[in-house]
Amino acid sequence: MPLNDYVKYLTERITSYIDTPTNEKREQKLKNKSEEPVYSNKWLGILPFAFKIIKKKFE
Repeated sequence: MPLNDYVKYLTERITSYIDTPTNEKREQKLKNKSEEPVYSNKWLGILPFAFKIIKKKFE
């Protein structure tokens, strides 16, 4: 991705975050906190995720 496109993407994300109302941001944070993390990531860290990616890559 060229640098110009990356900067454009970042500015769009930042402005959309700034433009969202505070109540909507709070609701999104509560929603994210209420979701349970994946069991393998919660208890075993990032290693199972890395192994899964490597396995998919070689299949």
